[in-house]
Amino acid sequence: MTDADHTETHRPLGLNLLAGLYLFFFLLSASTFGNPFPCLGKIYVGTPAKALVFLDSLVCLYLFLGIMKRQALTWYLLLGYNFFEVLNIIINMQFIPRDELERIIGTRVNPDSLAVNNIAAALAILLLSQFIYRNKHYFSNRGKYLF
Repeated sequence: MTDADHTETHRPLGLNLLAGLYLFFFLLSASTFGNPFPCLGKIYVGTPAKALVFLDSLVCLYLFLGIMKRQALTWYLLLGYNFFEVLNIIINMQFIPRDELERIIGTRVNPDSLAVNNIAAALAILLLSQFIYRNKHYFSNRGKYLF
């Protein structure tokens, strides 16, 4: 077995970790089914929230499978999804009032903790996006379809 064979048959560790992270995102998204869902400055409840969670879960599942298949299209979708998530965080922080959030979850919310948690999440997503952007060469499958 040559070094070229080794690199073609083994998935890079970074790609495995990325796939695991998006599998976790899928499970996390699916587990919120039935709960209120904040999206673009509004908190959705009931059927709209369930539909948004279902859509988000499908997107995360597609991203996971695309990473596993090393699909080139997935590289673009990952960056787009991450950009949307950061934008969504910023819009939600700006347009969802704390009192509405407290009313929906039924407990008081520390505004400083809320801001720190959201900013940390946005920064983590941006760092993740930087890793994805720099490792475009991992996504070498030019096929249009996952299956």
